[in-house]
Amino acid sequence: MSELSERAASDSFPAGANAEAEAAKLNQGALEFMLGAQKIMFEEMVFLGDEMLERTQTEMHLFTEFVAKMAGAHSVRDVQTMCRECGQHQLDFFRRDSERLFRHAERMIAATSNLISGRSPN
Repeated sequence: MSELSERAASDSFPAGANAEAEAAKLNQGALEFMLGAQKIMFEEMVFLGDEMLERTQTEMHLFTEFVAKMAGAHSVRDVQTMCRECGQHQLDFFRRDSERLFRHAERMIAATSNLISGRSPN
C-alpha cells in the first residue's frame, strides 16, 4: 500500500488520477487472469472428453482382439501365447497412454505458470 502512495506522490499526475490508473491496471490484470483460467478449464473439459472417448475405443478394440484370439485358441499353449500377446498389448497401451498424459500435464503446468505470472496461457 505504501508503494502505491509513494508512486502517487512521485508522479506529476494528481494522486486521484494515478490511483485510478493503478486500479484500472489491477482490474485489467484480474480480468485477464479470470479469462485465462476459464479458457484453461474449458480446454481441460474438452481434453477429458476426447481422452475418455479415445480410451473407450482403444479398450473396445483390445477386448475384441482378445475375444477373437480366445475363440481361435485350440490348446493350452495357444491360450498361453494369446495371454502373453494380449498382456503385451495392454502394457504397450498403458505406456503410450501414460506418456501422452504426462506430456499433457507438462503443458498444463506451463500454461498455469504462464497464467499466474501474467503472460498469455498459450
